[in-house]
Amino acid sequence: MIRNLARVVLAAIVSALLVAAWTTYRIWDVGNHDDPSAADAIVVLGAAQYNGRPSTILKARLEHAIDLYHDGVARYVIVTGGKADGDLTTEAASARAFAIARGVPATAILTEDRGRTTLESLRGTALILHDRGLQTAVFVSDRTHMLRVLRIAEDEGITAFGSPTATSPSDSTVDDRFRSTVHELGALSLYFVTGESP
Repeated sequence: MIRNLARVVLAAIVSALLVAAWTTYRIWDVGNHDDPSAADAIVVLGAAQYNGRPSTILKARLEHAIDLYHDGVARYVIVTGGKADGDLTTEAASARAFAIARGVPATAILTEDRGRTTLESLRGTALILHDRGLQTAVFVSDRTHMLRVLRIAEDEGITAFGSPTATSPSDSTVDDRFRSTVHELGALSLYFVTGESP
């Protein structure tokens, strides 16, 4: 009986390791593919801001999205992200001001400013797209974040393409990319098991 139990435990451990290895491969594979297909909108996933000043992570995402806009990838840019406790403004408002200062017309920017998680922001984005009769979007975030973003977007009924920024501090070193990958493994597991996502 003990031997059989040990075999079951070993099989479970091996299975978990194989799933983790496959998911890690998928995170890196999707994150290394840039697909800036022509779409209805470019969606920038929010990140920290400091009293209206985008963090280096948010700035990297915005700069990439702005380049895509000026290249004619889409006619709208959707900026996302709400306000944390104690913040004076939202991630979306900071992103909007940054984009306008770099030549994106205010009329081309749509705002999702309530989401505090990736899931909340993508659900809000789906509503914005639906309300305007838009169906396709190019999503901009960090490389390790793209698999989760695209999976949730597709689950929300969006035809989604990924164009990750290659300049984010979140994966600028091996250590940073390792930490980001571990975070994504946990976040993806939570999403698949519970339907929730940070």
